[in-house]
Amino acid sequence: MPKFYTPKEANHLLEVIRPMVGELMEIGERIRSRQPEIWAVVEKSAGNGGNPELSRLLPDFDRLDLVLHQLQEMSIEVKDISTGLIDFPALKDGREVYLCWKYNEGKIQFWHEIEAGFAGRQLIDWE
Repeated sequence: MPKFYTPKEANHLLEVIRPMVGELMEIGERIRSRQPEIWAVVEKSAGNGGNPELSRLLPDFDRLDLVLHQLQEMSIEVKDISTGLIDFPALKDGREVYLCWKYNEGKIQFWHEIEAGFAGRQLIDWE
């Protein structure tokens, strides 16, 4: 069962999360610039919890895999490594939704329905 975050809890956690997401983005950029043909496999693997075979192929992937797993252990979902887009599970009116944050945003200000994704982001109107 995932941990559910309030907007306040998720924003406090950004102190820990922001450098981790920044590191993921840097590693992703290194992989894309050195071995662009592998990037599509890396992105798919990230969404599926990692891939030990890629770890052996790419030295950077070991670290990427570790940071991804650390975030997953906190119930945080990485949606896009390139832009630093992540979702925190939350409850709104008794239903599961996501608190949505991108690396370049100062704080978590948006949420969306599980099925809506980034395009369905709405301003947070609860604490």
